[in-house]
Formats: sequence, C-alpha cells, structure tokens
Amino acid sequence: MIARAALARHPLAIAGALIATVSAVAFGALMIAALAGLFNSPYAGLVVFVALPTLFVLGLLLVPAGMWLQQQKLKRSPDAAADWPVFDFRRPEVRRTALLLTALTALNLVIIAVAGYGSLHWMESPSFCGQMCHTPMHPQFSAWQAASHARVACATCHIGEGARGFVHAKLAGVRQLAHVITGSYPRPVPAGIHLATGEQSLSCTGCHQPGRIAADRIRVLREYADDEKSSETITVLQMHMGGVPAASRSIHWHADPAVRIEYVWTEAGRETIPYVRVTDAKGQVKEYVTPEATEQIVAAGNHRVMECNDCHNTVGHPISAAPEKAVDRAITAGLVDRQLPYVRREAVRLLKISHSSQDEGVQAIDRELRTFYQSQGGSIDQQALTRAIAAVQDVYRRNVFPTMNVTWGTYPDNKGHMTSSGCFRCHDDTHVAKDGSKISADCEYCHKQIETQKNTEVAATQQ
Repeated sequence: MIARAALARHPLAIAGALIATVSAVAFGALMIAALAGLFNSPYAGLVVFVALPTLFVLGLLLVPAGMWLQQQKLKRSPDAAADWPVFDFRRPEVRRTALLLTALTALNLVIIAVAGYGSLHWMESPSFCGQMCHTPMHPQFSAWQAASHARVACATCHIGEGARGFVHAKLAGVRQLAHVITGSYPRPVPAGIHLATGEQSLSCTGCHQPGRIAADRIRVLREYADDEKSSETITVLQMHMGGVPAASRSIHWHADPAVRIEYVWTEAGRETIPYVRVTDAKGQVKEYVTPEATEQIVAAGNHRVMECNDCHNTVGHPISAAPEKAVDRAITAGLVDRQLPYVRREAVRLLKISHSSQDEGVQAIDRELRTFYQSQGGSIDQQALTRAIAAVQDVYRRNVFPTMNVTWGTYPDNKGHMTSSGCFRCHDDTHVAKDGSKISADCEYCHKQIETQKNTEVAATQQ
C-alpha cells in the first residue's frame, strides 16, 4: 500500500495545501474586519467574497490532484503496491487522522457556505451594482443616490420573487458581466429591468399598498422664467389620486386589482401603444385601437399587462428629462439664489452644452458662470455665486454622463406628460372602441388646476 504521506509530497499537493490554508486564514481575518466595519471600498467585497474563496477552493482541488499524480508516479516504479488502502480504525493514529480529516472537511464546508452567502449578498448590494460596474451603471447609480428610493437596494426591485426570479437575475448578471469585460455594453444602457409581467408589481407592492384608499392631493409646481429676476410662476393642482375601489376618473384607477389593463406596444420604451384592452371590475371588456392599428400591427406587437412601472418607470433612478426642470427644482430648494441676475437662464444654457467628459462639463460650468457675472459689473454676492455654481455642477453630475451618451431626455419619464408622451400614450382621444367611446384626453381625469400665480419679486437671501 502506498502511504498517504508519500502521496501528499507531490509539489502540486503541497502548493494546494499552502494556498487553501493561507486563503482560509486570510478569509477569516478579512471577514472579521468587514463585519467590524473596517472596509468602506466596494472592491473589498470582491477580495473577501470572491477572490479568497476562489483561491481556497482551488487549493482544495489541487491537493487531491497532486496526490493522484504522485500515486501514478509511484505505480510506475517496480516496488509500488497496487492494493487499495486499508483503514484500520483499531489503530489510534488512524482514528486521529480520520477525526482530523472530518473536522477539516466540516471547516471547509463552513468556509465555502459563508463565502457563498457573503458573495451573493455582496453582489446584490448597491455598491456592487453601481461601483463595480462603474462606467455602464454610473448614470443609474448617481441618480439612485439622489432619488426617493435611495435606501432601497437594487435587488429589491430588480430581482423577482422566488427561484425563477433569482435564476433569471443571475443569468442576466452573467451576460452583463461578459459585456462589461469585453466592453460591449450598449451606450446608453437601455431602460427597463426586463422582468416578467407581474414580478415588478410584486416588488412595488412589497412596500406600497394599492388597496389603500387615497384622498386627493395638492401639488405645487414652481417654474422660473429666463428674465433678469428669474420670475416665478406657481401652479397649484388638485391631484385625483383615487383608491380601491377607485373611480374611473382618478390616477390610481389603473392600479385597482379588480381592473385589468392590457396593451400592445410597438417601439422601444413602450412609447407607441396602438391597442388597449380594459376589463373593468364588473368583468366587462372593451378594446380601444388607434386609426393606424391594423390586425397585423396588433398581432406582431409586444403584449403586456399594465403595471406600476408603466407610469413610474424612472422612480428608482430618475434622470431629468430637461435642464429647465432640474434647474427649477434647484431654485425651489434654495440651492440657487434668484438674486443673481439671469441665473436661471445662464444655468440652463450651460447645462445644454455638450462636453466630451463629465469633468470637462463641471469645470466649464464654474468657469463660464464666473466669467458671465464678472462681465456684468456691479456687486455680486460671491457666496451666493459659489453656492449656485456648486448646485448647477451637482445637477450636471446627476443627469449628464457623456461616456455613456446619457443626457437630458435619454430616459423619458412616463409619470405625467410635460416632458414625454407619458399619459398621452393612451389618453390622446385617438384610442376608440367599437361603441365610439374614447380614452379621454380630458385633463380633469387626473387633476384640477386650482390656481396659477406669477411672482417677479425675489425674496431676500437668508443667511
């Protein structure tokens, strides 16, 4: 019989044992450090949960491979024995060896299990999604950080429930990883999460309650002109939110579980919808089609059941559809001071200029705004100017990404109709049923304008 000690002397087996031992010790130490919060880099997860476990498993595989090679080598010598090894548990050294191997095997399984769980958990984290795939996901990650769902992890919305959703997401992840490695990812990355019908709604309803009755809400819209004082226009709308059961003249009637809305879309982004089929709470069915919707177009189109993200399609990582809207929000938040002459006009103008990189655009905003106000003469509040520059630069960083060809309007927002077709994809008075009824474009289906007020006065800056 060939002694196991002799088999383990092969250089490959010795190297495997060293690799497995060192990587196991390093994994344990770094795991403790990670749990203690000593790491703040997204690349720490790559080392702790991917690189070290991979080396550990590789080391374990090298040990039996080296032993097998050593066995083949010894068999070729004349005095090598070909008998099967005999384990005599009556001998104390055999029992100790078996106990040691069992303990090491159990430890190996624990390390692999912990590493596997940690790697899956880390790869579903926002830092992995946004920072490991830095270039392709930079726009989405930057927008997500400033959005209303900034505390909701990517996987919460982008992975469907159950084994099916998990497998679908991981297979998509493998494909995306190959695209990142080869640099073959599209620029910009197409909108949409490509979940099967129903899975996205399950993600939304994990937090939101479609069955909750909601009263009307008041929404105040503030817009600013391009004149010297950046004159303010305030529009007050009464939004008919609706509840369940919801009246048909309300926004969330579309989300009523008792109502089923199916439609056909024919262009990327679901912007062109020639056919809509509505089954109401009483089970009555009505089909609406546009004049150009032939049977062939409807049959060849993409069929879908309406869900939350058909309207709320940019809620996770919104990128502004227009620089005017983004600047108006910054002024409303007090980040840009209207006492600076023509500040709204100049900010919008600079945000519309194309640049080859984001850094170049940020530097241009600083340079051009300072140059403009120096040319105006007179006294300019330098602190207000510095704050305004920082705010406009931040707007640019969160909405324009030249490397990925992402800019204003790249991702249309369908929650509304001011900067994209949005509601008017269906509510355009051209979708007509056989009985002559239409999907109405009446504004008051969703909201009622209460007041519009124009204000040219500029409030004093509060220090």
